[in-house]
Amino acid sequence: MTWLGDNWRTVLDLALSHLWLSVVPLVLGLVVSLPLGWAAKRWPRSYPAILTSTGLLYTIPSLALFVVMPLILGTKILDPLNVVVAMTIYTVALLVRTVADGLRAVPDHIEQAATAMGYKGVRRLVGVELPLAIPVISAGLRVAAVSNVSIISIASVIAVSQLGDLLVDGYNRVIWGELLTGVVACVLLALVLDAVIVLATRLLTPWRTAQGGRA
Repeated sequence: MTWLGDNWRTVLDLALSHLWLSVVPLVLGLVVSLPLGWAAKRWPRSYPAILTSTGLLYTIPSLALFVVMPLILGTKILDPLNVVVAMTIYTVALLVRTVADGLRAVPDHIEQAATAMGYKGVRRLVGVELPLAIPVISAGLRVAAVSNVSIISIASVIAVSQLGDLLVDGYNRVIWGELLTGVVACVLLALVLDAVIVLATRLLTPWRTAQGGRA
């Protein structure tokens, strides 16, 4: 507590950086995953190929991906953009299956009813299928958010500032207050993101709350 009291401004700055590096890839990954998941659902023969190829992206070691990004993007090794792109790739790897399975879980009779009412193509996807798939997609987002918070800590190795700096510096210099602060801050950040996703899911699916109240 003494170390945190003396360094709370630094912790706050690092937490905000960590939050930015976690949320931006989460949003970008969702945007990329939606059309890929829809394609996997729309054309069943493509389902195994799309899910396998995107799933393999998660097997790439994070540190190696952070180091390779500058060669691919033409950025500097210390550019936070490298981490954002790398984490977006990991997010896509986690979310494509979730989006596809969420859309596939929409009952056929609901899709047929929507089509009969004039909802076709993108209009049916946005107005009917995606809203019903939100709970499943939300579960995947929660996993991706926690995963991002954890993996981003490794970016300290390439000098991209975030809460991982506290873990590395605290360990190297044997400052237990700093190390413990870094661990707790990462856990709290993951819990906050998880709570925000849960709240957003409830706001976007009010019918589920109403059904629960009637039950």
